[in-house]
Amino acid sequence: MNDLTQIKLEIADGIAIVTLDRPEKMNAFTSVMKQEFIDVLDITDADDSVRAVVVTGSGERAFCAGADLTPNGEKGNVFARHAPVEDLSDERVRDGGGQLVLRLFNSKKPVIGACNGVAVGVGATMQLPFDMRLCSDNARFGFVFARRGITPEACSSWFLPRLVGMQTSLEWCMTGRIFGAEEAFEKGLVRSVHPPHELMDAAMSLAREIADNTSAVSVAMTRAMLWRLSALEHPMLAHRIDSRSIYRLGKSEDSKEGVRSFLEKRPPVYPDTVSADMPDFYPWWDEPGYE
Repeated sequence: MNDLTQIKLEIADGIAIVTLDRPEKMNAFTSVMKQEFIDVLDITDADDSVRAVVVTGSGERAFCAGADLTPNGEKGNVFARHAPVEDLSDERVRDGGGQLVLRLFNSKKPVIGACNGVAVGVGATMQLPFDMRLCSDNARFGFVFARRGITPEACSSWFLPRLVGMQTSLEWCMTGRIFGAEEAFEKGLVRSVHPPHELMDAAMSLAREIADNTSAVSVAMTRAMLWRLSALEHPMLAHRIDSRSIYRLGKSEDSKEGVRSFLEKRPPVYPDTVSADMPDFYPWWDEPGYE
């Protein structure tokens, strides 16, 4: 896309690289960045050549330093810029970080984070729906909302305890303190820590493993199933979807190719696409609206 101003998108050899691109502002988050990121995810979902998405920040200092507290030189409360509303279900009330995170949650392609520095506020919470998060050893994280007089946003109250547990989530959010890459790794926020010059290579290697060896339809279904079914109240609800999925995908061309390539000891060439060959019961959920 030539009209992107705060996000860069590069697609090559099955992998999309999405770069938050405001290095002069440490890639601070704005409503423009939010919308461009959402637009880019629409592109990667629709492009069957894209097998994985890697997200990083521009420059060497930050992944994203949180919300831009003075966008376009504005002063005042960036968290409540709009005119007063009577009804809290008004769309204008909606949290922009949450809108982005909900779109990331519904991505049909796996998303891998390469956190290359500071990630605080929405810079941290936007990473929670990534499927895998890697960081550089100079990365710093902070769920700093209580230190700004607000609360956690971007659906982080749903995502964060699932990743690191309730006690750690409460500590990080109640203190609002900044912590480093080692603690993020120890608590399970990130998969691995790398020297800065090796971070993108590690993220791309992980993306490459997905792109070269797996079925796009299988990965899309797996992503939706693990994120959604793990939150349900009984395993029978997961069993229903598991059974339908195995039955449908077991008759697919990708399944045939998976078996053939294994028996023939060669790399697979999966023919099915996310745009055309998802199972007929997908999506199986009713997407809730904002109300």
